[in-house]
Amino acid sequence: MTTAFENLQAGDTIDGPAFPVSRESIRLFCDASFDYNPLHLDDDYMKGSFGKTQFGGIIMHGMNNFGLITRMITDWAYPAGAIHRRLETRWLKPVKPGDTIQPMGVIKSKQTTEKSRWVLIDVLVRNQHDEKVATGEAMVEFPHE
Repeated sequence: MTTAFENLQAGDTIDGPAFPVSRESIRLFCDASFDYNPLHLDDDYMKGSFGKTQFGGIIMHGMNNFGLITRMITDWAYPAGAIHRRLETRWLKPVKPGDTIQPMGVIKSKQTTEKSRWVLIDVLVRNQHDEKVATGEAMVEFPHE
């Protein structure tokens, strides 16, 4: 799909890369984010009654979903000279080691203003069972040439 603003239509989709989640990828995100919360590292801690979540083991950082969505949008927008301006997400389901997740976007609308051109995108992340694990909305700016 082309990312030229003029050719974009509501309903067009954007596909992001699949990401296999492992204990190592979770640990690497801990190191990158300085977030060493035991819910990402300690199975014994998660067997307890931590917030009555009953996750049954460690879970991936929700912000890793955010990062995957950001990568998808940047990979799509940057070649067209567009700029990723906003992203809001909600985490719906925990992601665990062994899951494979993949972001996607659906163009919701586009608008031209005096100063720029804008695309609103519904975003979501699904796991290997086609379950939504995160949803949200992004805004991309296509500056006038």
